[in-house]
Amino acid sequence: MKAKVISLEEAADWVKDGDTIATSGFGLAGHPEEILVAIEKRFLQSGNPTNLTVLHAAGQGNWEGGGIDHLAHQGLLKRLIGGHVGTCPKLVALINQNKIEAYNFPQGVICHLYRAIAAKKPGDITKIGLKTYIDPRLEGGRLNRCTAENLVQLIQINGEEWLFYPSLPIQIALIRGTTADEYGNISMEEEAIFSEGLAIAQAAKASGGKVIVQVKYLAQGGSLDAQLVKIPGILVDAIVISKQPEQYHRQTSGTYYSPVFAGHVKIPLLAWPVMPLDEKKVIARRAFMELTPHAIVNLGIGLPEFIAAVAAEEGAGDQLTLTIEAGQTGGIPASGLNFGAVANPWAIIDQGAQFDFYDGGNLDMTFLGLAQASSRGDVNVSKFGSKIAGCGGFVNITQNTKKVIFCGRFTAGKFKAEIGNGKLNILQEGSGKKFVKQVEQVTFSGAQAIETGQQVLFITERAVFELRKEGLVLTEIAPGADIQKDVLVQMEFKPVIAKDLKLMEPAIFSEGPIGLKQCVSGDSA
Repeated sequence: MKAKVISLEEAADWVKDGDTIATSGFGLAGHPEEILVAIEKRFLQSGNPTNLTVLHAAGQGNWEGGGIDHLAHQGLLKRLIGGHVGTCPKLVALINQNKIEAYNFPQGVICHLYRAIAAKKPGDITKIGLKTYIDPRLEGGRLNRCTAENLVQLIQINGEEWLFYPSLPIQIALIRGTTADEYGNISMEEEAIFSEGLAIAQAAKASGGKVIVQVKYLAQGGSLDAQLVKIPGILVDAIVISKQPEQYHRQTSGTYYSPVFAGHVKIPLLAWPVMPLDEKKVIARRAFMELTPHAIVNLGIGLPEFIAAVAAEEGAGDQLTLTIEAGQTGGIPASGLNFGAVANPWAIIDQGAQFDFYDGGNLDMTFLGLAQASSRGDVNVSKFGSKIAGCGGFVNITQNTKKVIFCGRFTAGKFKAEIGNGKLNILQEGSGKKFVKQVEQVTFSGAQAIETGQQVLFITERAVFELRKEGLVLTEIAPGADIQKDVLVQMEFKPVIAKDLKLMEPAIFSEGPIGLKQCVSGDSA
């Protein structure tokens, strides 16, 4: 039986008032943006559809109105349930103005919720989110005042606390592939990620809904290599062929197509530019010293990305295997508008399967950004006043990784320092405190980490802290830094000071390379 090839306008007409739609993608990778453009156009012209609920796992935007920001219109959108919204400024504005209901749940939870819906299970039962803002005892994942309904429940199984995320029916699945054959079989040979498209399609079919797939090419029925088909035609109701692939079917937000991101070509990686000796390099070097040989690692966006640059400079890239939550293992994660893609990946798997790996505690360590931290070890990276980012995969990753290392500048705002000859000299202090009495939102729970026995470190350019039962403990201070003026005065609380307080390794404040590979391998210098 041949699948139906429909126009963008027909695809938009399939969406009815009050529908719940689920969209695939990570940034703009794997995202069916052109269909969303058509839905937006229909709404602006006719006033329909209205009161949609949108369900999405990863952030799906480009900071410039792309992705699900096309649906950011009052009346068109009633409710948003998403993993990350920081790349969608129009949606954030609607949330802050209380014009839509909005929930922020962990990326991996939403991926696994699709599977639960697909199997007609009552929902997803997990510990992901306990004691964070997602826990119904705190905020229940709600992002504004007009969002009242509780969509997550605290339950007990065999005396243990769990969170239950109930299933909900999906009327329309909007997903993306590269090629469809006439039977609706979908391959993804030019995509940087496989995303969660298969799970979304299965969830929609189990709900009695429709599945629409945006592709670049149409092939003869049955001509696709069966091993390359990621979504079988029995799940696909309609195919839309992109009219403007250069704009709306991009491999990532920043790249139309690269065979390197698709894993078709392995290129020799050019020498990584050597970082200047600044506070970012100091933090990355000190963080690198926590690595164990051949560790399986997740690197967060922002400052943790510089750890890969330090590894390259030290000739120690073979000491870690990088993974990212979009589904790739190995290679070098891309950054900026290409975040979500990987150069020279060893493997690309479905996003939900990657979160099975993470939730199962298989990461040796993760390096993530540091925005706010409290004396209890709570961390906020998701919401700061009207600035809403969301947690993305942060909660899944931090809650089950053996060793969690938060990396960031000690203070926010403009900062100047003189670094060299094994010392740090602060010339101008940052204007904002990051170590606060109480974080604005609990994205990482220090209490949960203590309960589960995780190792947690906080690494800055001037101090290192360890989370212990007694709270945040200052264990190292930079040579040249004054503990009172440069550390304690710049915090809203007084940390516990370790009896064996040490100096941070002076070498990391010096021009390099400095032999960091030996710190990891255990070899003598």
